[in-house]
Parts: sequence; structure tokens; C-alpha cells
Amino acid sequence: MPLRTASRRTSLAHQVTEQLWDQVSSGEWPVGSRIPPEPELARALGVGRNTIREAVRALTHVGVLERRQGSGTFVTARSELAGLVARRLARVDLAEAIEVRRALEVEAAWLAARRRTEADLAALDAALAALRSAWAAGSRETFVEADAALHTTLVRTAHNSMLADLYTEFGTALRSTIEATLGDAPIAGPWGEHHARLVDAIHRRDSAAAAAAAAALVEPNWP
Repeated sequence: MPLRTASRRTSLAHQVTEQLWDQVSSGEWPVGSRIPPEPELARALGVGRNTIREAVRALTHVGVLERRQGSGTFVTARSELAGLVARRLARVDLAEAIEVRRALEVEAAWLAARRRTEADLAALDAALAALRSAWAAGSRETFVEADAALHTTLVRTAHNSMLADLYTEFGTALRSTIEATLGDAPIAGPWGEHHARLVDAIHRRDSAAAAAAAAALVEPNWP
């Protein structure tokens, strides 16, 4: 893990921060893993421990790393955006999270109907089939995971990388909003129908119908 060459204007601490960030964003240090201790990092990068400490502090400040007393430093997010989103969502009102989810998914559905490819349609059909299986089985946990997978596939079908990145970071809250829209009802009723309408509209390239179906899916506690 050699230290990259940088311009004179770039401070040593900034170089090290960027290097550590690369280890996280590349997946070499997965979320949930403990990073090497300061002495090991200092030797690997050829810098002093104070520089390592400053870099770790910077990444901790943006929520990418977390120091745990007596245990070490752990990766909590793959990007600054993920860290900030996670910290914000930890104190967000559920109603606000549902509104944000609605905004992202309605736009994604509109775009998906216009941009979908045959491969996208196959992925959506597979996700819908998995959702129906979970629905028929009556398992809430399996249903929530299948529902989240279908909506993630929907957003990818929009072919907007920024939208996809934002939605990925929203993933933790996504499951909470799905559970909220389910309420206390058993896994039965119109869920499969609403999702089928969404996928069908994307097949037909009907952006307005796809957006309407996506909006309906985020409304809590359908009758």
C-alpha cells in the first residue's frame, strides 16, 4: 500500500487520508471490518503515527470510520456521502424518510420506463417473481428483503448513476419505510398487484403509469 505521489500543495495528512479512503471505497476494507492499527499503517505508508491519527480523525468526522474504545477503528461507510446519510437517517422522522423515498422512486420509475433495456426487464421480472414467492410464503422478513431488491433494481433501471448512488446510501432507511407501509397487516392483499403494475408500465414504456405505480407503492397501509 505505497503512498501516492502528490503535489506540493497537498499536505501529507491529506495524502494519507485519501489513501485510507481508497482502501475503504475499493472494498479492500469492507464496511464492518476493523482497519489495521496505527503502528501498522504508519509502517506501511512510511509516515508518523500522528499523521495516521489525523487522517483517521478526518474519516471519523465524516462518518466513514468509527473509533471503538478498546476494540479499534472500524469501517462504517464506503463513502463520505454514505457516512453523512447514515448519521442523518439515524435521527430522521419516518414520515420524512418515506417522502424522500417517494421522490427518488417516482423519478426512477419515470426514467426507467424511458430507458429500460431487455436486460433490465429480465432483472425486474426476476425481482417481481421473487417478491411474489415471498408474498405467497407469508414471511415478512423475506418479503421486505425481496421488496427492497425490486426497488433497488427499479432505480438501477433508470440509468442515472447519481440517483443510484443516492438510493444505495438510502438503503438502510428503505427497509424501515417498507415495514412501515406494511403496518401490522399480514403479507396479503394488493402488494403484488401494485408491483406488477409498476413492472408492466416499465415494459410498456409508459412513464406516467410507472411513476403513478411507484407513488402508490410508498403510500402506507393500503386498504
